[in-house]
Amino acid sequence: MLNKSIIALSLLSLLSGCSLDGDDGQDGAQGVQGTAGNNGENGTNANSALNINLIGRAVLNAQSPEGAAEIVAYQASKKWIYAINSSGDEAVVNIIPANTFDTAALVKDNEGIVTATNLASAITLSLNENTPGDANSIAIDANNQLLAVAMAATNVGEAGQIAFYNISGDTPVFIKNVTVGALPDMVTFNHDGTKVVVANEGEPNGDYSIDPEGTISIIDINNGTIADTALSINFQAYNNQQAELEAQGLVFSNPTGRTINGNLINTTVAMDLEPEYVSISKDNKYAYVSIQENNGLAIINLEDNSVELKALGFKDWSNLQIDASDKDGGVNFKSYPGLYGMYQPDTISSFSWKGANFIVSANEGDAREYFFDASDEADCIAKGGLDYDAKDGCLAYIDESRVEDLTLAANFDYLNNDDNDIGRLKVSTVKGDANSDGEYESLYAYGARSFTIWDSNGLVVFDSGDQIARVTASVHGNAFNNNEDENEGDTRSDDKGAEPEALTLGKVGDRLFAFVGLERMGAIMVFDITNPYDVQFEDYFYNRGLEPSADITGDLAPEGMTFVPAAQSATNEALLIIGNEISGSIAVWEITTQ
Repeated sequence: MLNKSIIALSLLSLLSGCSLDGDDGQDGAQGVQGTAGNNGENGTNANSALNINLIGRAVLNAQSPEGAAEIVAYQASKKWIYAINSSGDEAVVNIIPANTFDTAALVKDNEGIVTATNLASAITLSLNENTPGDANSIAIDANNQLLAVAMAATNVGEAGQIAFYNISGDTPVFIKNVTVGALPDMVTFNHDGTKVVVANEGEPNGDYSIDPEGTISIIDINNGTIADTALSINFQAYNNQQAELEAQGLVFSNPTGRTINGNLINTTVAMDLEPEYVSISKDNKYAYVSIQENNGLAIINLEDNSVELKALGFKDWSNLQIDASDKDGGVNFKSYPGLYGMYQPDTISSFSWKGANFIVSANEGDAREYFFDASDEADCIAKGGLDYDAKDGCLAYIDESRVEDLTLAANFDYLNNDDNDIGRLKVSTVKGDANSDGEYESLYAYGARSFTIWDSNGLVVFDSGDQIARVTASVHGNAFNNNEDENEGDTRSDDKGAEPEALTLGKVGDRLFAFVGLERMGAIMVFDITNPYDVQFEDYFYNRGLEPSADITGDLAPEGMTFVPAAQSATNEALLIIGNEISGSIAVWEITTQ
């Protein structure tokens, strides 16, 4: 079904907000727990305030679609969709007109899934003609009619570029490149078009011989003129505070102290921090930056460029339920005292309520795993590697393990550390063994399998708890926690679940909604966050085939989303535009009120 509205599922109890101090990393109380639903029950269309329908679809590079549609942006003045396409040898942006939608062309197959298209790329912008490297992110400023593209350098550790284009004419015209930090992963404009803020992730190379600092770049725009240089903000002031930051709930995982490939590794806090995503507060005073792998949030004061680092702490799974195994035969929810989730958000957004700023996060989670070249296993071990794989090479560093490969302390005697219980779950090896005796008293999983609303103090206002898994299990039965490129079912329960990654906010009528994209399930969850202290689950929809063992169809792995207000849409109704990484498809959903 294209539109699965399940607000009326009586089995779900809405999770109430909880209180968690992100500064001290204490585990916050979780909301009320619902009851597990009947496996395979489809949602019923009832009582949703929204009608959500697929009205537009394009597939880029159909012969090799993976990576053809990731990050999307929208130019309201022309009603054009911009999409990064990294599926070929060259980095390009495809521009797709979205001024008409022939919905009759979107014929459903026998499973109710649309694989047809009614939109097509009209302009291909060849980025490498002016800027080397690969594209990671794009942003559009309506104030000055500018396009900004974050371009990573070809070599690890080298500075990237932000490529600027004038998009006021019939086709984009290159303006200039501005040098930023290593691996610019996300770029955005502030709301009045006077600043560009860039998250430079600064990932290491395979053997950690190069590990650039993660930084934030700010580029000023004065009366439409782009500055030639960027201001760089780093985290060096925190280099002597790692222990304090860890106590507050940040996470640092790296091979410091080991010699790898002839180099003694000494990773600083500034090197380890990896900025991921940026959101600008509505008053343009602050840039909020998710630091995913480190379970943190940086708050940049855009008036004086000062930086504050916030720890997000950990989610307590003892009062919630989780399916921790991909080998337990399907839906199998249990509670696990001693198990915690590192929020580790990818996409974040922000909004204001009662004059205060709030941050919304999609808590995807992310582990670290790095390989370098070695001729064979003996060569790998001699160079300080941990393990050898003929395909990936020599394993330099990994920070995750399955629970069944760890020794658990006596407080976990209540569970069976096997495939039918918690044994398959992937957890961090850098946290949990508090007294370093080789036994883990606590377990820390990657991501929180939820979305969260935070206030500007780093306090949890609302967390969706275990609701994402409950909804997908109720709707899809044993097909829940599916992977994004196969239909086997339950294959992601041991990892990060449905994996909330993409996120955008938008107003429909007088209500503010959060749209949360589930990377592995290919689905979108909708929450009414008009009042952040009274969040309501609203809807769930997808366009993805789920026939067991069949070829996968539809829109797979939502990576980036953008919301189009009704006043800027060709249909005069709100639109949600989604870039789907694995299927290489752009999906346009129209959202109306009942």
